[in-house]
Amino acid sequence: MRKISFRYFFLLISVCLVGCGSDPVQEDLLNYVNKELKQAGELENIALDAYDSVTGQNYKDDQTMYDVISLTVIPTYRDFIMELEDVKAETEEVRKLHEQYIEAANIQQGAFSLILTALENQSHEKMSEANAKLAEARKMLRDYNKGIEDLAKEHDVELN
Repeated sequence: MRKISFRYFFLLISVCLVGCGSDPVQEDLLNYVNKELKQAGELENIALDAYDSVTGQNYKDDQTMYDVISLTVIPTYRDFIMELEDVKAETEEVRKLHEQYIEAANIQQGAFSLILTALENQSHEKMSEANAKLAEARKMLRDYNKGIEDLAKEHDVELN
């Protein structure tokens, strides 16, 4: 009887040590940031760089802005969202943050579409609505980034 008890005890200790030695959230977060988001991040950068090239100080005229947003920003950003939808997160903590990212991206995509409508109709009201959506998406993205930073600290992951 003691042999059986000792074996079960040893088995339980072994399982606990294996569980204590690995952190599934840490592993998932590392995979998420370093692998899963790589392609999506590249597409997002292309879309946002194109958008930045025709807004703010880089604004030239409405037609140029319309062409870049309709031909580059929106299609690339749509591909970015599709990539985001394919990202797999194994843990609830990473999944929850990822859903925030998807929601913010969809709001931003809607804002880009509203900008086109505003330009087509020369509507200051629609442009204001688009800018409000962009501001909402930026806030959500800041919250997402803060959540990633907090989760990284909590699970001893160094972000570069």
